Amino acid sequence: MRVSELCLGTMTFGEEWGWGSPKEESRKVFNAYVEKGGNFLDTANMYTNGTSETYVGEFVGKDRQKFVIGTKYSLNTDPKDPNACGNHRKNMVQALDASFEAFENRLRRSLPPSCLGQHHPN
Repeated sequence: MRVSELCLGTMTFGEEWGWGSPKEESRKVFNAYVEKGGNFLDTANMYTNGTSETYVGEFVGKDRQKFVIGTKYSLNTDPKDPNACGNHRKNMVQALDASFEAFENRLRRSLPPSCLGQHHPN
């Protein structure tokens, strides 16, 4: 697997947290990164309440095979559910399923190995 030397962090893609970039500005940042040869994107299941992953999925679109997307999965998605956070298999599978849905990609078992799940320590 080959990735660019610099990874584009997308935590600021979206304005749901009261700061960050609107969709148009996020796309400009993404396009500038890609034009310079970038192909490694970092996101998380909870960045801007999921908007970051949604934008990333939309921006990569049909060029998905050109990118490596790292998404963090251990962030808490439901404070009332003890299995909605942490590094156990159940949460990882649930979080990756939700991420893939946000990316609007093929089913998990048919995705290329360039989809990564990353541990995000709290």
